[in-house]
Amino acid sequence: MRVHRKLEIWKMGTVNYSQALKLQEKLMSDRKTHKITDTLLSLQHPPTYTLGKRRTDHNILIPESELQSMGAQLHYTQRGGDVTFHGPHQAILYPIISLREIGLGARKYVEKLELTMIELASLYGLKACAGQRGETGVWVGPRKIGAIGVRISSGITSHGLAFNVNPDLNYFRHIVPCGIADKEVTSLQKEVNDMLLSEDVVTEQLVSCFVRTFDYSDVVCKDASSISLDE
Repeated sequence: MRVHRKLEIWKMGTVNYSQALKLQEKLMSDRKTHKITDTLLSLQHPPTYTLGKRRTDHNILIPESELQSMGAQLHYTQRGGDVTFHGPHQAILYPIISLREIGLGARKYVEKLELTMIELASLYGLKACAGQRGETGVWVGPRKIGAIGVRISSGITSHGLAFNVNPDLNYFRHIVPCGIADKEVTSLQKEVNDMLLSEDVVTEQLVSCFVRTFDYSDVVCKDASSISLDE
């Protein structure tokens, strides 16, 4: 018998990273106390570099002042993983879900995030796969197309995944992406080398892949106009 799983999807458009961080903290607290159901934030950020809890500052290759002069922000977080970049034309998903309620451990959860992006890539004829040991995220050959960095607190997840639809890949030149020095970063647009469907459609496809991979049967959507960042 299929377990009934409910997911609320928040389609948020472009959100400042610090605002998204505060919102995740609030939603995590609400999820722990069962005030809300599992929730998925679908959004983009202005140009932003983030570091995980290991604080690997040495993988940022230029001073923070130069990042700021480029119009990019730098944020320190409590997620796992190394330094990464978030920006326009990336599809970002932040799941706030209870792993205990869906019976997943941390490793299996990350594998399902990888499968979500692998399925999206397959829709465009790309054979993507999870990285080798120590290479988090999703890869097309030796090129990274999707990043993963998660936080789990009391069985509740935050942060999540970022899939490169068509971001400016030059931003990745200023860091050692995810701490892996000898591999390139790529995008769906670069790999497909053809006219993509609209970015909104690709993001919707990614969300649909997430819903299928995590086997949600009851899905409710909220769009940006009905969402307050102070909720």
